[in-house]
Amino acid sequence: MGAITKVAVAGASGNFGPAVVNQLLEDGFKVTVLTRKGSNHSFPSSVTPIEVDYDSPETLEKALRGQDAVVSVVGFQGLTKQVQLVHAAVKVGVKRFLPSEFGGDAENEKLLTIPPFSSKKIVSDLLKKEAAAGHITYTLVSSGPFLDMMLRFGLAADLKGKKIKLWDGGERPYTTTTIPSTAKAVAGVLKHPEETKNRNVFVRSTTLTQKSLLEKVKKATGPDGWTVETPSTSDALKQAQASVEKGEPDILAFIIVAIYGDGYGGHFPKVDNELLGVKELSDAEIQDLIDSIVKEVQ
Repeated sequence: MGAITKVAVAGASGNFGPAVVNQLLEDGFKVTVLTRKGSNHSFPSSVTPIEVDYDSPETLEKALRGQDAVVSVVGFQGLTKQVQLVHAAVKVGVKRFLPSEFGGDAENEKLLTIPPFSSKKIVSDLLKKEAAAGHITYTLVSSGPFLDMMLRFGLAADLKGKKIKLWDGGERPYTTTTIPSTAKAVAGVLKHPEETKNRNVFVRSTTLTQKSLLEKVKKATGPDGWTVETPSTSDALKQAQASVEKGEPDILAFIIVAIYGDGYGGHFPKVDNELLGVKELSDAEIQDLIDSIVKEVQ
């Protein structure tokens, strides 16, 4: 397929979106961002913002006409809105669509049975159907959780309070990638459209266990005063399922199960880093990252 030069980004004002936009600009892509009414987020001057209504096919089609690719980085609340975005992209002839994946193995059957990944499956199934008909191509990017974001927001460990939960004992390996490296992978996909066509690509900064992470954070914060709990992911899953029955889904509990649970595709034995131009981080670089984030949050 031809080169991709014009890229529309949906969800560009979230935690991950700005990094994607900046990386695409750095790599020479022409970037359009889809914004919602009332958004006051500021973007670089070289970006073209276009206001859209996800319930209005006309505004989506107008925004996507002439674009080579769509990169969706919408958050959990906007996952199913991507269906309208896919339909609009197909209608106006967009070549490539990257849906908002950026988690565990995007084709792991066990993972796709739980929220919010079941919502992601709706979108990826639609893309596979349209791709099989020759209407569009797609790439699913599996990155594992964002290591830097998990540390900053206390999801991997509470760095300030010195608390950590070692799920199922904390010895199960999981793949994790930083936000900048995942953004680089997105650009790498678009720079290699043929090699990444209609498949799931895998990227990682490192593979950790919770115990190995605890060792590293103790080096950064000091070894004393840590509170360590050892809950089970099976209990977390029961809690999450009960929350759905109550009509108040505990998305965080499902995400914990997806990352640390057995059989949910959280560990990638093979990755596409070389193709995508992403370097794995050394132990020393991981330690430096953790040290810097500890200084931020304390």
